[in-house]
Amino acid sequence: MILSGKRMTFIAISAALAVGLAACSPGTGANSQEKSPSLTEPNTKLQVKSSSLLNETGNTISERFTLPAGYERSELEPDSEEGTFAAYLRDLPLKAHGSKVFHYDGTVKQNTRAYTAVIDMDVGKKDLQQCADAVMRLRGEYLYQSGHFDQIRFHLTNGFLVDYSKWMQGYRVAVEGNETEWVKSAVASNTYEDFRKYMEFVFIYAGSLSLSLEMKSVPVTDMRIGDVLVQGGTPGHAVIVVDMAVHRETGKKLYMLAQSYMPAQNIQILTNPNDKELSPWYVLDDQQEDIRTPEWTFTTRDLKRF
Repeated sequence: MILSGKRMTFIAISAALAVGLAACSPGTGANSQEKSPSLTEPNTKLQVKSSSLLNETGNTISERFTLPAGYERSELEPDSEEGTFAAYLRDLPLKAHGSKVFHYDGTVKQNTRAYTAVIDMDVGKKDLQQCADAVMRLRGEYLYQSGHFDQIRFHLTNGFLVDYSKWMQGYRVAVEGNETEWVKSAVASNTYEDFRKYMEFVFIYAGSLSLSLEMKSVPVTDMRIGDVLVQGGTPGHAVIVVDMAVHRETGKKLYMLAQSYMPAQNIQILTNPNDKELSPWYVLDDQQEDIRTPEWTFTTRDLKRF
């Protein structure tokens, strides 16, 4: 059964696929930093120098990383959607200290200087969960686990909105030539396997461009956990704020970032290449034009929110 009113022109399906797959390309983009060729040896341990801001036995972001003197973690609003998403990110489980980042094919990310911890979440077996996809994965996982199924929705690169609530009813997005439409082709279901298939479809046809367009810009001074630094394009990139802290006296703020990259790889907590003593915390500086991360440089204008 084909729903009326849901048909729209698909702007070059192959081009949209290319945008989705190349969105985090480290190739020729002016903002791209380190290259990350694969290693073949499956060495699972990374030699990380301990710092005063590291608790090696911590199992979550909030447990693993401590704070500089005078700082405390920012307060959350547990009764708000933003507050619960922030709590979810702050308490993401981490792999054991020293674990390396693996690509989807089992090879190891060579640029070990880019990260200081690895989030304990699978990357899948396909080259799909790259930068913007990882942001959408975290958002989708939070909403699925919290039962907010009607809020799981992402736009494809051509603007077509894919609601998980529709997917749950057994509808799938069919592509015919240059057109896309909802088609009833499966039984109604809401298993985790169905959710992952939904996310995989989104990864194929969405990317940093669609993510940047569906999020709203916010001033960097209003940064919150769950906000995203994103530059849409080919190449483009996206990283997500997973924790924040504030100085008790001065009000100065710190933040922490996570990313995936290309090829698809484990989501990782980024180091701060600008201040090794403060790493992985970054200083929130509204007077600073650029935000330099290990593999990409953003501007303060790139901050967006779901």
